[in-house]
Parts: sequence; C-alpha cells; structure tokens
Amino acid sequence: MTYAIATALQKAVFEQLQADATITALVAGAVYDAIPPGIVGGTYVSLGPEDVRDASDDTGYGAWHEITVSVVTDEAGFSGAKKVATAVSDALVDASLTLDRGHLVALNFYRARARRVQDADVRRIDLRFRARVEDS
Repeated sequence: MTYAIATALQKAVFEQLQADATITALVAGAVYDAIPPGIVGGTYVSLGPEDVRDASDDTGYGAWHEITVSVVTDEAGFSGAKKVATAVSDALVDASLTLDRGHLVALNFYRARARRVQDADVRRIDLRFRARVEDS
C-alpha cells in the first residue's frame, strides 16, 4: 500500500474545484480546503474526510481514495445546495487531474448524503468520490 499520493490528490481535487467556473459562480468563490475560523455563512464547498485502502499489485503501488466534498448552505431548502453538488460532481467525475506524484487512474462518484445539520437551519450534502491512484 501507499499513502504517498494523498497530498497530490487532495491538491489536484482542490484546484479542480477552485478552477471550475460554475462552482465558483454558485458559491461566490467559497471553495475551501480548510474552513476559515468563525461562522461561515452563505453557501460553500469544502474538502472533507478521506478513507484510503490498498490497491497495490504486482505492477506497483496504488490505493483507492474515498474522498468527501461537502456542500454547506444556510439557504432555505436543498435546491441551491443540490445545484452546487451537481456542479461538483460534473467537475470531478472522470476528470483528468494532473498529480504532483503518481497518476490518477479513475475518479468516480460513489454516493451522497443530504441532510439538515442538527437543529440549525443549515443544509449539508456530503458527496463521496472514489479515486484510484498509482505511484509512478
């Protein structure tokens, strides 16, 4: 197994989301790798948790990364958040990302979960993507 490509994958995903004109227009540029301190209002996109498992074989080291990208909004209803989530999915599925180390074999949508955050009037959609990477 290798975790060596994790940083390169995170950087490439973040850059892809930041560079997407539809996403940046929908969230007014609020795409975060780390959410700023304090209360963040409006709608934003944030990188979240990641699970990794081995995908090495006789040809070399590799891994499956299950990454989460969250869409959070204080807008009423889920419609606006779903528009942003759609744009995130469109930007990432089958994207040909260039990594600083290794290479991306595949990037696919896995699942999503939409919910209200506790008792707050905040909606959150967590999109999970699976990325297959190999070290070069």
